[in-house]
Amino acid sequence: MSVRIQTSQNVELEYEPASVGDRILATIIDRLIYLGWAMAWFGLFSLLKLGDDQSMFLMVLTIILPVLLYPLLAEYFLNGQTLGKRAMNIRVVRLDGNKPTLSAYLLRWLLLIIDTGIFTPIVAIIAIAANGKGQRIGDIAAGTTVIKTTKRVQLSQVVYQELPEDYKVTYSEVVQLTDRDIETIRQVLRRRNEELTAQTAEKVSNVLSINNITEPRTFLLTIINDYTYLASQENN
Repeated sequence: MSVRIQTSQNVELEYEPASVGDRILATIIDRLIYLGWAMAWFGLFSLLKLGDDQSMFLMVLTIILPVLLYPLLAEYFLNGQTLGKRAMNIRVVRLDGNKPTLSAYLLRWLLLIIDTGIFTPIVAIIAIAANGKGQRIGDIAAGTTVIKTTKRVQLSQVVYQELPEDYKVTYSEVVQLTDRDIETIRQVLRRRNEELTAQTAEKVSNVLSINNITEPRTFLLTIINDYTYLASQENN
């Protein structure tokens, strides 16, 4: 099973959805983090010997709120990953290829109460297994899914795809690049190193003075396709 993501730049990406097992293990890791966090604060409270009212206030402030907000804040600030998801090499993405927005993460977070809170993980497991795109109810509502961070297909199948005749150039600034620059970008993408990909995307966006870029890999693929299309037009 695979998930095809068609981006607004006509770049089709194919990913392997995260398995139910991967997502369960990621959740277990996150809950072990909750447990360690809570135990550390309870230990501190016992040393401070606070009154009941003070202990309750601090417990809400330092334990309950962080645990409740952790999935939302972690996914938003860690590019679709909690620490558990990062350990399992899975990530939240949007099906349209764009970077998930805060509202998408918020919707996923709010619907956790249905997916895992009321009926334990049963609802989420059934939804993921039946959906075909690896989506729980929160994902369906937010237009997201959870994927493995390595793509199922060879990158060359995407990088060297034939562009449609009505292809629309997104970044005309690519004319400032050279064939050698584009080949360097291709080599970076083949390495499938997320950190290197992000650094390269940032470097390219700075050189071309492009703001508000999409997800790093999608951005670089778009740069390659734009360059290839414009080069082909010059040769025609």
